[in-house]
Amino acid sequence: MKWLSLEATASVAYKEFLHIYRDRRVLLLVLTLPPLFTLLFGHAFETGELTGVPSLLIDRDNTPPAQEFIDIISKNKTFRWRRGSPATKNESDLLAHGVRAALVIPKGWDESLENGDPKPLLLYLDGGDINTADAVEGSVRQSLGDFQLKQRDRMIETLPEEVFELGKQLPVQIRKRFVSMMEMWTVDRKVLYNPKARVIDFVVPGIIGLILQLLTVTLMACTIARERESGTLYQLMVTSLRRREIVIGKMLPYLVVSALLVVVIMLVSRLHFGVVFYQLPALAVICLLFLLCSLGLGLLISAFSHTQTQAIQFSVFFLLPVFVLSGAFAPLEQLPKAVRYISELFPLTHFCRAFRLVNMYHAAPNFYVADLVVLLAGAFITFLGAAFLLKRIEQ
Repeated sequence: MKWLSLEATASVAYKEFLHIYRDRRVLLLVLTLPPLFTLLFGHAFETGELTGVPSLLIDRDNTPPAQEFIDIISKNKTFRWRRGSPATKNESDLLAHGVRAALVIPKGWDESLENGDPKPLLLYLDGGDINTADAVEGSVRQSLGDFQLKQRDRMIETLPEEVFELGKQLPVQIRKRFVSMMEMWTVDRKVLYNPKARVIDFVVPGIIGLILQLLTVTLMACTIARERESGTLYQLMVTSLRRREIVIGKMLPYLVVSALLVVVIMLVSRLHFGVVFYQLPALAVICLLFLLCSLGLGLLISAFSHTQTQAIQFSVFFLLPVFVLSGAFAPLEQLPKAVRYISELFPLTHFCRAFRLVNMYHAAPNFYVADLVVLLAGAFITFLGAAFLLKRIEQ
């Protein structure tokens, strides 16, 4: 006896294809959401550079050096400055001013620089978004450093000649150390794997995985539940069809549709965002195993759901933590260690890791084979679980 009848499986798959085609709402959802979500997510993460942060600038010193510093920091693209009156009393009320940061140059700042005891600039930051606050503070420090370098160079140029004559009397080694201490020390920076530091290249696997899992798990979860609600599931059970033929037949149409969606998403990412994809055969294997695992999860949810509403509820319950804990948009290392163990249970975690190892790191298979094994095991377990639940329905 054959383990699997291709004709029987094809008949179930054909029936499911017809249902997808005839359900215009599902068809519209499948055709429009993936490219739309790709564009939305892609533009949200297109660049990692923070620009145009609304900020308030108050100059209470009103001296030429203060104005010179303002000219430097005004060229910093991180900020979108709005000048405030020196008489402003509530500069710390960022919400009232409609800004995310406020920078105050205190009165007497220039004089304190001349006396060698510089007053600190007052910087108020919106701590509601920690990443923005850190980036804004870093940009202010960078502009202040540029201003300080200009002041130092100007001071050296105005030193009297006697100082240079005295300096020539110092030992050569001391002079070299002095010059080294006066210059900004540098780092020879070489960025590997993502040399352009594009955030979009990092989050593309997360975009692909989230869109596919959102559609595959949700739609697949409704298949058997829909048959159960309409009363046709028991008719399928009493036919000569085996449970594995029903399971595979139900899965095949969504696998084909999902594979096409992968191509569409990758085309949009390549043409619109300039994301380059490498080692396409390896990426195809990773996507295939991830799709099988996601479809298996949807089928398992569908098998123990009595209604389509229940199936959707279970799907949402599964997908919600995936958005945060899978490392789709942020490195897993940022999560607490205990939470990281939980993230390893999600197929999207292994998909994103394997996809990045191939596409960004051009890694050999031995670096991501463990993730492929997990995805393959997940597909087997979920399909076997769905078949077992169908057996209980049959009984």
